Amino acid sequence: MNNPSAVMQKRSHSIDGKAVYRKINQKRRVIFFSILASMIVGLIIDVMVGPAWLSISNVINAIKQGPDAKGLSIAIVWSVRLPMTMTCICVGASLGMAGTQMQTILGNPLASPYTLGISAAAGFGAALAYLTGFPVKDALWISVPLSAFIMSCAACLTMYVLGKIKGIDSKTMVLFGIVINFFFQALQSLVQFSATPEVAQEIVFWMFGSLLKSTWTGVVVSGAIFIVGSLVLSRYAWKLTSLSAGEERARSLGVNTDRLRLHVFIISAVLTAGAVAFVGTIGFIGLVAPHFARLLVGEDQRYLSPLSALFGALLMLTASIIAKIVVPGIIVPIGIVTSLVGVPFLLYLILRRSEVR
Repeated sequence: MNNPSAVMQKRSHSIDGKAVYRKINQKRRVIFFSILASMIVGLIIDVMVGPAWLSISNVINAIKQGPDAKGLSIAIVWSVRLPMTMTCICVGASLGMAGTQMQTILGNPLASPYTLGISAAAGFGAALAYLTGFPVKDALWISVPLSAFIMSCAACLTMYVLGKIKGIDSKTMVLFGIVINFFFQALQSLVQFSATPEVAQEIVFWMFGSLLKSTWTGVVVSGAIFIVGSLVLSRYAWKLTSLSAGEERARSLGVNTDRLRLHVFIISAVLTAGAVAFVGTIGFIGLVAPHFARLLVGEDQRYLSPLSALFGALLMLTASIIAKIVVPGIIVPIGIVTSLVGVPFLLYLILRRSEVR
């Protein structure tokens, strides 16, 4: 016969546990909407800032009137600023989410599209397009992003096949990623060495990472890839959360970790390729954004993945605003700014991690 006091105590603990769980989720939702609000503010400021400054009323009126209306501020907003800002958001969100998933499936906090060589592969693809016109001759506007996309996917596929041959081990895959990074950097240097000074200059400018060539086509393509990728990844939220608690625990819960790594790796690769193909090499966003999100909401993928995407977009917007105002009249390539801003952020995270230990 059950002891009544023990039963009461058990129910009390259950009720306390549910209350704590609700409180944690409520806190996570507050954090999520706070970052979302910050991103919207950043979006508005980014559209206002530039060589020709616009007031907030100019921006709102231009958006209300639509792209077909006439006027200088309308042309600036719809033809220049909004494509750049929306590209910023799509690229930052994709890199933030891809970085989170790579760190989760590889169990390595330093894993990111940049450190695993995917960005280097995209850079080689772009350089090849500038030099040879691959894959669409006489159509550089589509050749560059398409070639960067193809090479990014090829790098991910190579890394996965090599990892599969040696067994799906996270440390092995990270080492293969480093090897691929050096390999594509060497190929890229070779292409630059072979190019004429004019072509080499184009390649170097692309490698800086720039939003100046942003178009609505790029926004639609990279945005569609992000939306589809994030929807598919949301199906794996529970499995990824269990994997972050350890491979053995995930297997004990019935998760096929090898298949999970394969699926998530492919989706992350496509997200990365869709992001860097249109703007060039962007460092640190995929590395830093997941760490900020993890500090605030922990490893629960239902919140970690979307919050990493928001942080990625927010960091890109912040870098874009700085890139426009740091040198009056000139827009500094955003890749340079993300690296300069990302280094102190990363140092802070490393020092904070050391203090916690």
